[in-house]
Amino acid sequence: MTVDGESQQEIQERLIFVLSAPRSGSTLLMRILNATSEIASRSEPHLLPPLAHLGYWDCVDSAPYDQLQAQDAMRDWVSSFEEGDTVYFDACRAYANTLYGQMLAQGGSSFFLDKTPANSLVLPFLKKLYPKAYYIVLTRHPAAIFASYVDSFFDGDDRAASSFNPILSRYIPALANFLADPAENVVHIQYEDLVQQPQESLRTISSFLQIPFQEQALEYTRSSVEKGLGDPLGVEQHNRPVVDSVYRWVHFFKQHPQAQARLEEQLKSVSDEQLAYFGTSFNTLWDGLSHESAAKKRKTNRFLLERKILIALRKDIHRRPHGAWVRSFRRMCDVLLRG
Repeated sequence: MTVDGESQQEIQERLIFVLSAPRSGSTLLMRILNATSEIASRSEPHLLPPLAHLGYWDCVDSAPYDQLQAQDAMRDWVSSFEEGDTVYFDACRAYANTLYGQMLAQGGSSFFLDKTPANSLVLPFLKKLYPKAYYIVLTRHPAAIFASYVDSFFDGDDRAASSFNPILSRYIPALANFLADPAENVVHIQYEDLVQQPQESLRTISSFLQIPFQEQALEYTRSSVEKGLGDPLGVEQHNRPVVDSVYRWVHFFKQHPQAQARLEEQLKSVSDEQLAYFGTSFNTLWDGLSHESAAKKRKTNRFLLERKILIALRKDIHRRPHGAWVRSFRRMCDVLLRG
């Protein structure tokens, strides 16, 4: 699938990737850019991370097939091509272009924006696939990322959040290494700047993409976007960036002082040079705790209620009576679907 007869090369020059850790404000940035006349988007398509783990570049830890055998076979097969892995990446690019091309055609805009956070964990593959796409790297203070992640998805349980996904130790090195040697098609935006000086951040991105600066896009609710994965709460409560989110993490850590140790544990493999891209250092990491910050007030809605119920049911599920019932029901479903 091409867009108006465009080549695969031309399609990649119409793609924008917002790269960030989860809870870094990528939904806010996506909504702002989607409100311009030049850019269309939707919430986190998660198109490329599975493609990166098909076997040749990397593989998953487990699968309903022998993933290690598949990886060996794929690498052996590609090695037999005279053109080497060029053929393989051309095939991957053709697959992705079919889907991205459809989004470009439907959006009717100059660019399509993909802000899937997991793209940040497959950056070498992504750059190999789309070397001429546009990359916007969005970073945020690590304490703010961690606090938002724990509070949003684990109802304040920092132990469960760290065990499920140590996001800081995974995302900070990946993004910092990408920024350490940036190409001309990479721009770095700090979340704190985005919400405190939104006009300047939008002006920087507009110049980077060579599109007109449209200040009215900061009122991002003027343009709708397809709902999906991402932040279903924060950006819907306002119609433009707000500054009270910058130090909201302070209240979290004052309420959960033990969480500081869990955050620092995730940063053991991170260097000061890498932290600098996230606006801090090991010496200044907790300086913001002196800042007065109020708790975030959220209106009760269906998503919050469903999330709290899910968290309550999932907690210690393997040691509670309903866990045995869920396993039994799952087994029954597997038997029924086997035929």
